[in-house]
Amino acid sequence: MLATCFTARLSAAETSYDVVIYGGTSAAIAAAVQVKRMGKSVIVVSPDTHLGGLTSGGLGWTDSGNKAAIGGISREFYQRVRKHYDQPSAWRQQKPEQYSRYNKNEDAMWVFEPHVAEQIFEDLVAEYKIPVVRDAWLDRENGVEVKDGKIVSFKTLDGKKYSGKIFMDTTYEGDLMAAAGVSYFVGREGNDVYEETLDGIQTAHARSHQFDYPVDPYVVKGDPSSGLLAKISDQPPGIDGQGDKKLQAYCFRTCLTTAQDNMVPFPKPEGYDAKDYALLARYLAGGWKGVFNKFDPAPNFKTDVNNHGGFSFDNIGMNYDYPEASYERRKEIIKEHENYQIGLLYFLSNDPSVPADIQAKMKKWGLSKDEFVDNHNWPHQLYIREARRMVGPFVMSEQYLRALKPTPESVGLGSYNMDSHNVQRYVDAKGHVRNEGDIQVSPGGAYPISYRSIVPKKEECENLLVPVCVSSSHIAYGSIRMEPVFMILGQSAATAAVQAIEGNKAVQDVTYDELKPRLLADGQVLEMERKPKAPAIVLRAEDLPGTVIDDVDAKTVGTWGESSVVQPFVGSGYRFYDAATKAKASISFTTKLKAGKYDVRVAYSPNANRATNVAIAVTSGGATHEAELNQRQQPKHDKAFASIGQFELSGETTVTITGDGANGYVIADAVSFVPVKK
Repeated sequence: MLATCFTARLSAAETSYDVVIYGGTSAAIAAAVQVKRMGKSVIVVSPDTHLGGLTSGGLGWTDSGNKAAIGGISREFYQRVRKHYDQPSAWRQQKPEQYSRYNKNEDAMWVFEPHVAEQIFEDLVAEYKIPVVRDAWLDRENGVEVKDGKIVSFKTLDGKKYSGKIFMDTTYEGDLMAAAGVSYFVGREGNDVYEETLDGIQTAHARSHQFDYPVDPYVVKGDPSSGLLAKISDQPPGIDGQGDKKLQAYCFRTCLTTAQDNMVPFPKPEGYDAKDYALLARYLAGGWKGVFNKFDPAPNFKTDVNNHGGFSFDNIGMNYDYPEASYERRKEIIKEHENYQIGLLYFLSNDPSVPADIQAKMKKWGLSKDEFVDNHNWPHQLYIREARRMVGPFVMSEQYLRALKPTPESVGLGSYNMDSHNVQRYVDAKGHVRNEGDIQVSPGGAYPISYRSIVPKKEECENLLVPVCVSSSHIAYGSIRMEPVFMILGQSAATAAVQAIEGNKAVQDVTYDELKPRLLADGQVLEMERKPKAPAIVLRAEDLPGTVIDDVDAKTVGTWGESSVVQPFVGSGYRFYDAATKAKASISFTTKLKAGKYDVRVAYSPNANRATNVAIAVTSGGATHEAELNQRQQPKHDKAFASIGQFELSGETTVTITGDGANGYVIADAVSFVPVKK
């Protein structure tokens, strides 16, 4: 049971505070604790009933990046998680030694059950006597009073008014920020806006969480006149690198369990239609086996389920109007996402089209009976991966995350991948279904987040801080948007708020000379040494010698993943086969050649985990030549190509790379045929 919460009972005389926080996310609670520690009054006005946002709403598998970059109240939260699981009573269905993420030698624990996170937030509210008003929704149309460049007060839909000296918007949507007239952006900027490489529309780079083999998108296979299967767009995706107003997909991070005494069977949602999952059925029929790849284990035989693969828990393309939508429309979107995801679980458990082995495994799972008990065991927080983003005096962008440009006035660190989930599902030029928008690129290490990215432009508002919908490009926000970072930024924003009050100044006029020492004294981590990480080295086929066939034009058999992590590579990335699966897999590169002698070269990105015995066959003119390639060695041609031999070739020629007997990862990037001069 949750401890008795400290809920505000307000009279007219008690509605003015030093700091007024709108939103009940993890950032809100971290900020409120910091304000109280610094001796000022604070109130949390939350549209939510439950505190903690996504941290208590199902995201128990913390997307932390470099854990050494997490300090202050954010780290204290995860230390409290560890203390909870130090208690024998915390392990109801499982012994602690059975759970790999519980480590007595670490000061914190990074994976947890949702109700544990919520209890910690409630404990903090009670300990610091923080008044919280719940189910209080901002009057977005007429509720924000701004005078002389400052927010004076805001009203909620029930008519109550909240006045303060400094205001903070800690919502995922940025509603207070927008209602106060602060500049913001929704969607993806074009690469040209902030001189980026990973922003805007991304078809070439969208290689992860992609369909592993061609899948027909039409109701009747091969017949466009029959219409498209559900949730496939009939519009082209657009031009790579150009901006649009579309959003990366949302989903619920669901807490499932295999513990029979704590399990609720997946219900059949209202309006369920198996046709909504016909594309998944077709994908499964082709042999896809990745359904359970993101069932990340949580304590007590639970899991935090996230999206994985070409068709999964992300409801792609169904959220574009969410950021600016009315409360009523947002509720419709949330409900549609819930029905989609519950329906997906029901489909996998019951539909006869699902392969028997997958269905049998899914039937071992159910909703957790002791989680989200007031919401039919379903998470109360949809994963709003991105909504509005403020456009402030400083915009965090790709160059700052990669350390190609210096970031001023650090108030905390991020370190997670620049991570965008897919944005669109469309039909490509070959008549196959594809996803667009997924990007997963490391920034190269921990990077600072500027104080100037959590404050608005001074001419727009002098007493507002925005630690969640920060001033950032789409792709930079893909890394910043992690729950530990939101708590870090919430604490730093609160520190600045108090210093603005004490100095009787605008938040933009808080000097870093006064801010930085207090942040460090309170345990924040502001700097970590690192080297700049340049964008990937990409080789263009048209710039290379001979006839080049990229992997996007190759034919695959079995399961090949797609990646762009290790460079250099040709085009947008490369395919990889994991030999540990011991499954049959091959990839064939085919072209037509004039009769002659050719140096046949295979492109790959070397790494210590690659196979040393990659089997390759070259078939041409009725003859087959066999070769073996060590992909741990550095390629000698054009930074990425290794020669496998010179052969007399003529007419249709195929190079086939297989995973048979490989002793590591097999990489298939491109093949080139370079004429040998006589």
